[in-house]
Amino acid sequence: MTLAVVLESDTTAALVDPQARRARFWSPRRVATPIVVAVVLLALYLWVANLTLDSIMQRTLNWDYILLRTREHLVLTFVASALVAVLAIPAGIVASRTRSRVLRGAILTIANIGQATPAIGFIILLAIIWQIGFQTALIALVAYSFLPVLRNTMVGLSQIDAHVTESARGMGMTPNQVLLRIELPLAVPVILAGLRTSLVFCVGVATVATFINAGGLGDMIVNGLKLQRFPVLIAGAVIVSCIALLIDWLASIAEDVLRPKGV
Repeated sequence: MTLAVVLESDTTAALVDPQARRARFWSPRRVATPIVVAVVLLALYLWVANLTLDSIMQRTLNWDYILLRTREHLVLTFVASALVAVLAIPAGIVASRTRSRVLRGAILTIANIGQATPAIGFIILLAIIWQIGFQTALIALVAYSFLPVLRNTMVGLSQIDAHVTESARGMGMTPNQVLLRIELPLAVPVILAGLRTSLVFCVGVATVATFINAGGLGDMIVNGLKLQRFPVLIAGAVIVSCIALLIDWLASIAEDVLRPKGV
């Protein structure tokens, strides 16, 4: 028994050791992502700078236009992701707590419909029914990226050892205290993984917001295709890809920072 206690304490110390956490934080894979993105963006800049641009490409391949579209894209992405977190995590808690199969099935069905529907068809349909613009694109993004956070919340809560929650209740904790102090902190890594996936989904799907006049980097891609200006198309696609990589990198850092010690 004494040996088991010593081994357990040593393992816990290793998990919470600052040097171990720092080594995982600054792993080669972690450091490589921003370097690769910087190299790709630099190569794109040098390539575009050496092109002979006509008047149409000059209106698109300039700093003011690119920064404006990038800002619109990021605002749409982060606002949609924040709404997903606010809505999907409570919905996942309800779905994992309820004994009603009908309620659980209804929540999962609605979330599945949002992601199963093709993004461009869903956003166009919303624009026809309601209106065009930022709000419609926001609703479409929330519906499309809702399922990963919902499922991960349910999975994270269901994987917690029943003995842990029983011990907490035996100490006199109420169900809400058990949820807030025990279950949610232990489920944080799984929930954060869902939010990370949702963020990357939002970056990609936000490109179709251009079809309902909601802005974003999709404007560059569509203009490049429509006007047969392939440098514009390539620049838009590369910038979107780099943003997705950077956001995934930042989300992975947030996972490590917000992960409870020892988990």
